[in-house]
Amino acid sequence: MRLALALAQQGRAATVINADSAQVYADLALLSARPAAEEMQGVPHRLFGEWDGAQACSAADWAVRARAVIAEVHDQGGVPILVGGTGLYLRTLLDGIAPVPPIDTLVRAAVRALPVPEAYTALQAEDPARAALLAPADAVRIARALEVVRSTGRALADWQADKVGGIGHAIALHPLILLPDRAALYARCDARFAAMLAGGAIDEVRALLARDLDPALPVMRAIGVPEIAAFLRGECTLAEVETRGAQATRNYAKRQYTWFRRQPPPEWPRVDGDSFDIATNFVSLLRI
Repeated sequence: MRLALALAQQGRAATVINADSAQVYADLALLSARPAAEEMQGVPHRLFGEWDGAQACSAADWAVRARAVIAEVHDQGGVPILVGGTGLYLRTLLDGIAPVPPIDTLVRAAVRALPVPEAYTALQAEDPARAALLAPADAVRIARALEVVRSTGRALADWQADKVGGIGHAIALHPLILLPDRAALYARCDARFAAMLAGGAIDEVRALLARDLDPALPVMRAIGVPEIAAFLRGECTLAEVETRGAQATRNYAKRQYTWFRRQPPPEWPRVDGDSFDIATNFVSLLRI
């Protein structure tokens, strides 16, 4: 975020657009480290805290809203700066999404009721190509692939070959992937979670729990929420919350690190460490 702000202040009108799946929720100001008004330094920020926690924000939902905001910023002669670590959001925006029709509710219920080993065996029979790509314990992706093939009669890969709605081909893209030092990154994760606990995260989760939302909603599964909820139920100590929350944050950072190193196109620039020069990496974008 610090670097996005520095880029936004280089002389061209810019808007920072959130691409983080936790920072979209109004209920998670602290636990998502959403920037406060004073931290925005007068730069317009969009798609931060714009979804109520009772409404799940899928990658497709976010991409629809992001396309509209990007178009608005372009129409005003500005530069949209997308920042955040949810790779699926960015990929959906740029590449589009498979137009899978709504899944039959009875099919979904039947698939989700299967034990994971049984669902994986079924997927091996009904969509062997997809099963070969998935770990046998990957419950979410196994269920998704199985419900798609059973509800639509087509494998998920067939639908994904017909992606629609991507804007990657229609915009001038200036990507940059930041890969900070791992040890320093993990130390920041630990310090950040401790600061969240001291700064009001427990009250934030207490207010969230008071809404009695569906536990399956993304906002209820965000890092820190299950850990603090367990503390509020008297199931663990505050010290245990800090240990578990910091570990969950480090695990997520590790997954992000791996995804952004391997998944984006190889021609996207990658910067290792904490050294970063805006003029060098964005010289063409900054040219007025």
